[in-house]
Amino acid sequence: MQKDKNAPIGIFDSGIGGLTVVKAVMEALPNEHIIYFGDTARVPYGIKSEKTVKEYALQITDFLMKRNVKMILIACNTVSASAYGAIREHVKDVPVLDVITAGTRATMEFNHSDRRIGVIGTLATIGSEAYERSIHAHDPNIHVFSKACPMLVPLAEEGWTDNEIARKTLRIYLQDLKSKQLDSLILGCTHYPLFKNAIAREMDNPDIHIIDSAVSIAQMARESLKEQHLLRTDPKGKFECFVSDKPQRFQQLAERFLGRKIPQIEIVQL
Repeated sequence: MQKDKNAPIGIFDSGIGGLTVVKAVMEALPNEHIIYFGDTARVPYGIKSEKTVKEYALQITDFLMKRNVKMILIACNTVSASAYGAIREHVKDVPVLDVITAGTRATMEFNHSDRRIGVIGTLATIGSEAYERSIHAHDPNIHVFSKACPMLVPLAEEGWTDNEIARKTLRIYLQDLKSKQLDSLILGCTHYPLFKNAIAREMDNPDIHIIDSAVSIAQMARESLKEQHLLRTDPKGKFECFVSDKPQRFQQLAERFLGRKIPQIEIVQL
């Protein structure tokens, strides 16, 4: 069946961090309609079982499919690690992209002379070893150095991304990685692009590639839609934002992550 190029792109996350992916997609694909779903009633996913994460992810997938999306972007590292295969099987012919594959693909594009890649993420993402598996599927000889940085999420949501507290926190977290002579550092959490400049300064290595999986997945989406002749050509796509609960300050936080005003946020029950 022929897909409609004017259909929206569906993007989802367990909460608010996936809006960094929305922002990157808006920049890469300004003509596209975007539907975002943040599962704010059930965040965080990192403490849930894999079975529960899959169940939640498939519920959100059904929500997006009912809105006839032409593509789904998984803007959540936990879901990418736990439920990517289940989502692909569930939607059949709708393309599904995820941030772990996107981040891995982006870093593989660089020449890794020392074959040393760093990954920072939440406790759940680092504990899953999903990036190690994804990277080693491309090249088993690459050395992967992972570091959980759990304090960065609350700092991002407080707006403290480049102040003294943020810089000191990054210095502590990145101290070990700085000594590893990394070729690339993958930002393995959708909150972390907000710290990109501060992280680059702290690593103090002009040759290191800082991999923002939000930018990477947006580029993958553009390539995939172009290959399928599904790029929307009408100017100025629209944005719809849905959440499962509207916690205090959500709109303020969402606009900070997105870098623009959100006219309406709709609460839906799955």
